[in-house]
This record gives sequence, structure tokens and C-alpha cells, in this order.
Amino acid sequence: MVETIASPLASRFNYQRLDLKRCVPAFLSSHKILFTLLWIAAFASVFLWQRNAVRGGFAAFWHGPVRPIPKLRPVAFNLTDFGAVGDGVTLNTEAFERAVSAISKLARRGGGQLNVPPGKWLTAPFNLTSHMTLFLAEDAVILGIQDENYWPLMPPLPSYGYGREHPGPRYGSLIHGQNLRDIVITGHNGTIDGQGQTWWKKYRQKLLNHTRGPLVQIMWSSDIVFMNITLRNSPFWTLHPYDCKNVTIRNVTILAPIFEAPNTDGIDPDSCEDMVIEDCYISVGDDAIAIKSGWDQYGIAYGRPSTNILIRNLVVRSMVSAGISIGSEMSGGVSSVTVENLLVWSSRRAVRIKTAPGRGAYVRNITYRNLTFDDVRVGIVIKTDYNEHPDEGYDPKAVPTLQDISFSGIHGQGVRVPVRIHGSEEIPVRNVTFQDMSVGLTYKKKHIFQCAFVQGRVIGTIFPAPCENLDRYDEQGKLVKLSVSQNITDIDYDF
Repeated sequence: MVETIASPLASRFNYQRLDLKRCVPAFLSSHKILFTLLWIAAFASVFLWQRNAVRGGFAAFWHGPVRPIPKLRPVAFNLTDFGAVGDGVTLNTEAFERAVSAISKLARRGGGQLNVPPGKWLTAPFNLTSHMTLFLAEDAVILGIQDENYWPLMPPLPSYGYGREHPGPRYGSLIHGQNLRDIVITGHNGTIDGQGQTWWKKYRQKLLNHTRGPLVQIMWSSDIVFMNITLRNSPFWTLHPYDCKNVTIRNVTILAPIFEAPNTDGIDPDSCEDMVIEDCYISVGDDAIAIKSGWDQYGIAYGRPSTNILIRNLVVRSMVSAGISIGSEMSGGVSSVTVENLLVWSSRRAVRIKTAPGRGAYVRNITYRNLTFDDVRVGIVIKTDYNEHPDEGYDPKAVPTLQDISFSGIHGQGVRVPVRIHGSEEIPVRNVTFQDMSVGLTYKKKHIFQCAFVQGRVIGTIFPAPCENLDRYDEQGKLVKLSVSQNITDIDYDF
């Protein structure tokens, strides 16, 4: 905008043949007010952008007109119709339960919609029903009660056979659903806040006897939409679709502190099929997204893969783990995953595949394209010795296969180790492809493209130079150099 104004002025000054040393101060002086207004406008634009990205701060100082809530079902209720009070103190569990019960009777009419108006609506965990839309208005906040005595205990997930943190039962989620169809959780960017701070502290102090519960968990269900909401401060994993089909997650913001918020994964697709995750912002205390499918012998027996998953147009951050992970619990298999148009910023790792002997199954047909890394310690990681197991009953001879993994359009700056593919003699990594890669480095050391027991190819020229394990092809796909050292290792965890 400044250049548009300055250009004709500059032409006029050149035409009048004024001296540049006199011209510039005169111009700045005469347009002091204009520059001040432009600076204020730019500052306000950044402030508004941050508000949209994090769904928060600026709203405390400015409120526009109340947005009307659209009617997305034949019948719509307001939470206050069932006696709820949005003061952040009154416990509204019974109001939510009565509302869900009323909607459960409307299936033949197309279901019902529950509107949560502005306010702070404290509640214990509650269940959803089929053909239901939960709509959170702007400035509506559903608060999870912090006393774990209000959180019900549930059996371990069948594909895990064990509470993830403790043997036996696990805590349920704040918002839960099982064997459902046609579920929508949406709104005008209202918030579901798990108030996980108490849970995190008790976990660190080892005061909990059961695995913490997710914020939202939908199990054995289909036709599910999460859209235009904010999820924050989950006690454990934030959004956990388990053994579900046809799931859409769009324009969702997921937040937790980047430190001291253990295991607060953003989204954990677990044995899910036909799923789209797009246009989301995630900054949490563990993986932003972790695709799973069961743990060791229990996941192998359950036998439900995660497959046909599209992840695109995301901005993510993870200072503890990775932006996008596959595994390590992947014993039902993971296949046909595409990750594209991804920005990972200020993170420990960008994208990671993690597994171990005992997992069995496979990770295959994985495509990464158009990834940008900004201030990331390790860009691409494949790790085959992630040795966490549910119990001693796992079979160490059940080794997974990793194959058909491609990376293209990989760019960024401030990356310490761009690639670390750590295969092993028992779990080699097969048919990996790199193309169109240029990553700015912060650590000028020889072995920054690290490989071990990996077979694959590089198409064209990439930066930094690839490891010797990979075959080289030119841009036309013609073989230039065949690798004779696929099993050598130059993995260095010292930097």
C-alpha cells in the first residue's frame, strides 16, 4: 500500500529534478500522519490475524454484533432450555444429558441441534447421540470439570489391551460417543476446554491410578464432522476418532501449552478409514497429529488399519514431539496417507514415522508433498526402535514393513538435521523417494542427511546432498548412479 502511494510521488519528484537528500525528508515530513495511520492499520491487521489463528485474545477488547446461530437440523434446542447456567461454576451435566436425550428421539425427523450460547458451561463428561449437531456460539466455552471423580471409568481400548498409562480401566472423554452415525460438532469458533492443568500436574506427580481421558472421543461411528471450533487444554489426547469411517475435521484450532502438557496430542486418527483433516491450526504438548491403529499383539489381533487419510493445509507446532506422526502404535497397519501443504514451525520434529519390533503390520503408500519447515530441529524422521510395549506378551519377531514412502516439494529454513531415516537389519525401509527438496540449514556438519538400512531413490538435485544409500536419477527419470551401500549407517544423535 505504501509503494502504491509512493510511486507517483517519486515520479513527480524526478520530473521536477529535485535533489534526493531534500526530497526524502520533505516527503516523510509532509506525510507523517499518513505513515502513522498506515502503521496502525498494519499493526491492527497482525493483531486480527493472531485472533483468527488462536481464536482468542482480541475478542476480550472488542465484540462485534452477536452472530445468529443457523438452524442446521429440523429441530433446534438451546442449552438453557434444559436449565443450564453459563457462569463457569454451576455444573450443567444434567442439562446436557437431558438435551441429548431429547435429540435422541428425533432420529426419524432428521435429528436435532443443541445450541450452546455465549457463556462458560461447566460439565462432567456426557455422551452424544446419532443425528445430532452440537453448535457452539462465539464466546461459548464448554468447561470440563477438573475433579476426576466425576469422570467415568471405561474398559481399555480393545486394540491396546491395556490402559495407555496404567493397566485396567481408563477415564472416559469429556465428550463421548459410541456406535453413532451423523454427528456434527461445529459453531462460530466456540471452545471446548478440558481444563487439563490439574490432570497434567497429577500425572507428573504420579497421583492418578488410571489412564487420563481424551477431550473428545468418538468410537465405532461414521459420518462425523468437526468444523469451526476450538479445542484446548485436554487432559490427554485431544480429538480421538477410534475405529470410525467418513470423518471430516475442518477449520479446527487445537491448543495446549507446548511444554508441561504431557501427551496432549492434537488429533489421533486410530484405526480410521476415509478421513480428511484440513485448514487447521494445532499447537500442543505432543504430536499435532498422530495416526495410530493399535498396540502390539492387541492391535494385531484387532486388525483394523488406518487408511485413506488426507491431511492438508495445516499449520502445526510441537516442541516436544512432531508435527505429523505415524505410530508408534500402528499394529493394525497404516496405508494410503497423503500429507500436503503443511507448515511446521518452531518444533522438535516436522514429520515422523515411528515403530518397533513387536508392532507387526505395515506402513505403506505414504505421500508427503509441499512441506515447509521453519525452525525445526529434525525435518523428516523414520525410527524403527521405538520400544514402548503394553506388557511382556508382545512378539519381538512381529516386525513391521515400511515401504513406498515419497517426499516432494520439501522446503524450509533453520533446520538442524533435514533427514534421519533409521532403519535396521530386521526393519529396513524400502522404496523411499525424494524429489524437489531444498532446506536451509543451521548446523554445518557433514552427516546431516542421515540414513541406515534404507533403499530408495533421489530424482533430480536436492539440498542438502542425500546419503549414499539412495539411487540417483536425473529429472527425466534416467538412472545416474546406483547405490551399492543401502545398509550402511551414518545416524548421529549427538546433534
